[in-house]
Amino acid sequence: MSDFETVVARVADRVTPDAAERERLRAAVDSLTRRVRDALDDLPVEADVVQVGSTARGTWLAADRDIDLFVRFPADIDRTDLERYGLAVGRAALPDGREEYAEHPYVTGDVDGFDVDLVPCYDVADATAIQSAVDRTPFHDAYLQERLDPDLARDVRLLKAFLTGVGAYGSDLRTRGFSGYLSELLVLEHDGFEPLLRAAADWQPPVRYDPEDHGTATFDAPLVVIDPTDPERNVAAVCSAENVARLQHHARELLATPREDLFEPCDPTPFDADTVRTHLERRGTSPVAVVFEAPELVDDQLYPQLRKSLDGIVGELDRRGFAPLRSATFSDERAVLLVEPAVAELAAVERHDGPPVHVREHATGFYDAYADRDAYGPFLDGARYAVEREREFTTPGDLLGSDALFDVALGAHVETALADGYDLLIGDEVAALADDFGVELARYFEPTPRGGS
Repeated sequence: MSDFETVVARVADRVTPDAAERERLRAAVDSLTRRVRDALDDLPVEADVVQVGSTARGTWLAADRDIDLFVRFPADIDRTDLERYGLAVGRAALPDGREEYAEHPYVTGDVDGFDVDLVPCYDVADATAIQSAVDRTPFHDAYLQERLDPDLARDVRLLKAFLTGVGAYGSDLRTRGFSGYLSELLVLEHDGFEPLLRAAADWQPPVRYDPEDHGTATFDAPLVVIDPTDPERNVAAVCSAENVARLQHHARELLATPREDLFEPCDPTPFDADTVRTHLERRGTSPVAVVFEAPELVDDQLYPQLRKSLDGIVGELDRRGFAPLRSATFSDERAVLLVEPAVAELAAVERHDGPPVHVREHATGFYDAYADRDAYGPFLDGARYAVEREREFTTPGDLLGSDALFDVALGAHVETALADGYDLLIGDEVAALADDFGVELARYFEPTPRGGS
């Protein structure tokens, strides 16, 4: 047995649910299904319940205890009735549960130690006829159940554990990684975990897979996996270029030097304030951090807005000549937009080139505009006019502490939160963030290819 085979065999043993856990799952599903059916008997419509997701397909990881039950309602009822009936069934089956909201409300709760989602959907003819995003999920389940055998299910668990270990598992908009369904399709496409790793190690993005040869839609993404049940959907749409590269990097690493720690999440030791200051002194930079109360949004709404806002700030600092080296955003009760400029301070004046003198109308307008202003010039530089005028902002802190911050492209809720007030930390003041964000600062100042939220 090779080193690779030895490692994956040990990992497979660790991440595969044992017989007792499988039996507890079966009993919980049976109990829940009876409750749902009893609740459905009290409704004026015909509906059924189906188990979906990794626990239905036998691809769940040990101790990853999720049960997904979908209640399928007739396709001709309106959305209001779907939501009303779905919540009624959810409350009856999970009396201690709570309501959550995705595209529409559903009930989630706990049964015998399993996290349960009870989701209403439409019973449509096929995945191209969906009326809500969740309607396609039962088709995903049916497609995979027909094709995944025990060996492939084992390899799916290996891929999920591997992606989790390297920080690339999860299709939420905070992680932007590989979903469970995408992981299953990739293992199925390559007929195993090791063949997938060998293929991924040599990917040349954009990479495209089309399991059912739909061959129609095109997508602008580093990884494209056409949904076999819906030809207009890229299953990998949320997967970022960075996470595709992360899989490639660690696939090469695992194949070259097989070891179990690549299958285990590993947070760095949190930095304290003194460690942050030591790194800043070594780097000779003066970072800036905009810190504010995080908007009360779920991560899938919050993180796109944080990234948009960070991109807007980075772009403006770059246009102003501060040459950002790197940036990051993170959030808990407070949110942080951190930028590390290479240039901490610019000259008090900036050069502004005008048109060539022979372009008479534009040149005259430029000259007249600056002739009576407090500027150096206009003067001639070769055949064109130029001036050296006062720079509006000489430091990143000047810019971010002014109303100019609100001129960049900010997320709507982030802009509102900033308007309510924010703190601006400059230079080694950012070390104060270590109390709440020590792990995030450790990832920032000691970066590796390994990810993590």
